Amino acid sequence: MSRRSTLAAAALLGAFACAAPGFAAEAKKEHHVAFQVSDGDPAKFNLALNTVVNVAREYAEKGEQIEIELVAFGPGLTMLREDKSPVKDRLKSIKASIPDVTFSACGNTIANAEKAEGKKVEIVSQARVVKAGVLRLTELQEKGWTYIRP
Repeated sequence: MSRRSTLAAAALLGAFACAAPGFAAEAKKEHHVAFQVSDGDPAKFNLALNTVVNVAREYAEKGEQIEIELVAFGPGLTMLREDKSPVKDRLKSIKASIPDVTFSACGNTIANAEKAEGKKVEIVSQARVVKAGVLRLTELQEKGWTYIRP
């Protein structure tokens, strides 16, 4: 093989090597969706949960991975409160069936509720507390997450 042929072959192999990671990334699409729940209406809670389930199912059927975070703050915190949530059973079921879903409760809203009610506010075991719901949504959007407010 001539020197020119060897260089051409090396260049071609280099091009394929550089392109391979792009092909792998394209084959494995990842999606990140953030849901906001800030209304205290149980119908909105169910709408948000229905949408979470539908989005997760659609991507699963396509063989694509998705990470979902539902952030509740203000009156929407009721959705994640142990003592008041009308959707506790659904939260438990969804968390069990969709491992890549995170339920986040606003720490500021919890602190304000505790002050107003004079008692500790417990959230459901499937949820975690974030410092501030709005800040959490902002961080997720800045990382490129899709934002949904059902």
